[in-house]
Amino acid sequence: MIIKSLELQNFRNYKDLKIDFSCGTNILYGMNAQGKTNILEAIYVCATTKSHKNSKDKEMIYFGEEESHIRTIINKDNIEEKIDMHLRSNKSKGIAINNQKIKKAAELLGLLNVVLFSPEDLGIIKNGPSERRRFIDMELCQLDQFYLYNLNNYNKIVNQRNKLIKDLYVNPDLGDTLSIWDSQLVSYGSQIIERRRKFIHHLNEIIKEIHFKLTCNAESLMIQYEPDVVEEEYENKLKVNQYKDLKLKQTSVGPHRDDFTFIINGNDVRKFGSQGQQRTAALSLKLAEIELVKKTVKDTPVLLLDDVLSELDSNRQNYLLNHIKDIQTIITCTGLDEFVNNRFEINKIFQVLNGSIVNEN
Repeated sequence: MIIKSLELQNFRNYKDLKIDFSCGTNILYGMNAQGKTNILEAIYVCATTKSHKNSKDKEMIYFGEEESHIRTIINKDNIEEKIDMHLRSNKSKGIAINNQKIKKAAELLGLLNVVLFSPEDLGIIKNGPSERRRFIDMELCQLDQFYLYNLNNYNKIVNQRNKLIKDLYVNPDLGDTLSIWDSQLVSYGSQIIERRRKFIHHLNEIIKEIHFKLTCNAESLMIQYEPDVVEEEYENKLKVNQYKDLKLKQTSVGPHRDDFTFIINGNDVRKFGSQGQQRTAALSLKLAEIELVKKTVKDTPVLLLDDVLSELDSNRQNYLLNHIKDIQTIITCTGLDEFVNNRFEINKIFQVLNGSIVNEN
């Protein structure tokens, strides 16, 4: 799987851009705040319909404009596919595949698989559980249409149940309908829990060996899934917590409260790990993600590296660069020294300056 080209109109700080990528290693270099990361963000939006920065559509549109276009041509299984993304400030985005409009994002997800690694990914390890859930959800939604279906429906039911709980203060007679929402919540939520458990199991089969090698056989890493509730206890726990939910006016039980813990040599790396250990765990996670995508879709994802080499020591730089040689990679950096020092093969170089490509070779 490769990205052949990307076109941007009124996206972030780009008025108009057309860029053709190599199927190997592509370097976007330039000073900070010139627009390098924006190119990666545009690719990520084409793959997932969402910004990796969690930005709203209107925030990605060029200042003063009402809409933006992202167009990318990819090659998958020797077949050329075109993705068009139309961002609008006051409406939901429009999406077309090969010039045919689609109604649901689910029709796009999985067409282009990407793995993005940025310094912000350290937050998956050390920040709150919402970031870890978001990572799991974004990856599983690219790989599993059924998971996306269950997650979308589950989120809708949670919102509707929360609305009902608030309405009960005005109209207590609505209480009889609570069990209907609870039944649907258990149905969709249980399938999310089961799929997350399998995903973590498969990830652990890969990540342990990667982290072991990264740390010169010094550390063992595993991810521990901590579901808020297990499937067989879900329905009962909802009933037990009903009074609490009515008091808080929100649903307090379910996979929207799950967490995942990264354990190094028996210790929670978020609580007890050093900055270096947290960084290495994040790198191991992304390398494991690449391998899991390969196994699942029987193809290589496109790797997006956003200024991460400067965050890694030479040993981890070398390990990363040695493991991405067979993958199309798009890398942002402020200079080329780290690649020269690593004698890394570069297929195409783009210099980015103030929302333009000013040099290409």
